[in-house]
Amino acid sequence: MLLEQIQEDLTAALKEKNELQVSTLRLLLAEIHNRKIEKQAELTDEDIVAVLRKEAKKRQESVEAFQKGDRQELADKESNELTILSKYLPQEMDPQELEKIVKEVISEVGAQGAGDFGKVMGVVMSKVKGRIDGAKVSEVVKKLL
Repeated sequence: MLLEQIQEDLTAALKEKNELQVSTLRLLLAEIHNRKIEKQAELTDEDIVAVLRKEAKKRQESVEAFQKGDRQELADKESNELTILSKYLPQEMDPQELEKIVKEVISEVGAQGAGDFGKVMGVVMSKVKGRIDGAKVSEVVKKLL
């Protein structure tokens, strides 16, 4: 299970005295714990991946903000944290595969134009859930409609 892997890696990082990895994994485990409390049930690997995606997205936005603010040392730290988190995320699907799925869904639902965006997005997201970021899906759907 993914949670067990994260905990094992935290233990290893503690033994290696890898401070960045320890702090990143502790924050991640805290977020996972908070999600578990919020849901009031045990989390599946899919739930944990959702938390990972959220945390990775936060780090990506922070990197961009720090670079705009000319704070390269903070951007580097966030980038390193993002690298650690990315290790636990499933491999994203390639853009060609996504385009193929979107084209299939457009013909499936009979989408005519931009007005059918919501219909197409709903079906595509259910097919690619957890394998690619929603913003990228939205971009492809807009392009093909």
